[in-house]
Amino acid sequence: MIQFIDTTKENLIAARLSGKLDEANLKTIHQRIHQIIDKGQKVNFYFEMEDFEGYTLKGFWEDIKTDVAHINDYGKIAFVGNKKWQEWAAKATDFFTRSEAKYFEMKNKEQAMAWATE
Repeated sequence: MIQFIDTTKENLIAARLSGKLDEANLKTIHQRIHQIIDKGQKVNFYFEMEDFEGYTLKGFWEDIKTDVAHINDYGKIAFVGNKKWQEWAAKATDFFTRSEAKYFEMKNKEQAMAWATE
């Protein structure tokens, strides 16, 4: 499930992720990506992953397709969580994309939001 967080930053997609993300969830994010890149801006992300379990198979595939299609369109990606695998996922994202990805522990979520909006 995705619960979007309202921000004043025009090029930021901020959301709380929980459970498993499916194809429909990722298509919703993809639409928001296009709303930003159509304005000529890079997309920054802030993802809080308190009860996040990962993806369904179709959701994972949709995420990969979206990231490959927009490899040059991303700026910063802040991952906020409390599990070691989430930190690993942030490092993998940083390695596989041209964006700058960073992991923050849940207790530092304000710092993560500030970093993502710089």
